[in-house]
Amino acid sequence: MAITPSSPITGGAQTGFTSPTYTVVADAAPGLYGRQWYVSALGGTQTGASVHTVSSPFTISVFRPARVAPVPTANPITGIIASVPKNQYKAIIRKGCMVAANNSPQIAQIEVLMKIPAGAETYNPNEIRAMFSAAIGFLNQQSAALGDAVQTGAMI
Repeated sequence: MAITPSSPITGGAQTGFTSPTYTVVADAAPGLYGRQWYVSALGGTQTGASVHTVSSPFTISVFRPARVAPVPTANPITGIIASVPKNQYKAIIRKGCMVAANNSPQIAQIEVLMKIPAGAETYNPNEIRAMFSAAIGFLNQQSAALGDAVQTGAMI
């Protein structure tokens, strides 16, 4: 199944935001093995937030490996696979933001790197699905706490 976000995306809870949503539009991919969307509209109450512009981007990008590695051949005697490569997938969310008055926007960035052992997606797909489910659930559940932690510097 292709990665195609339903628009609008329902945002995670954040302190000071009420029912945040993000309308996304397909954009030119930043690379041959990626896809990208930009945020064209905001919904809910997000005072101080802005949509994508050239000088202050708000994009969501996903990338896959240029060459997906298969599981290597096992040792014919021991049946052991000596070194299993990891296929790397990445999601990057970029947002332009001001750091002080009279300055150009700077880019804040969240990167999610997924390293999946070659063959696990076939031999043990539900373990991979459980990992994604837990990761996304954690990020969604902790959305406000992570935003607050960045603001305050405290994680307790």
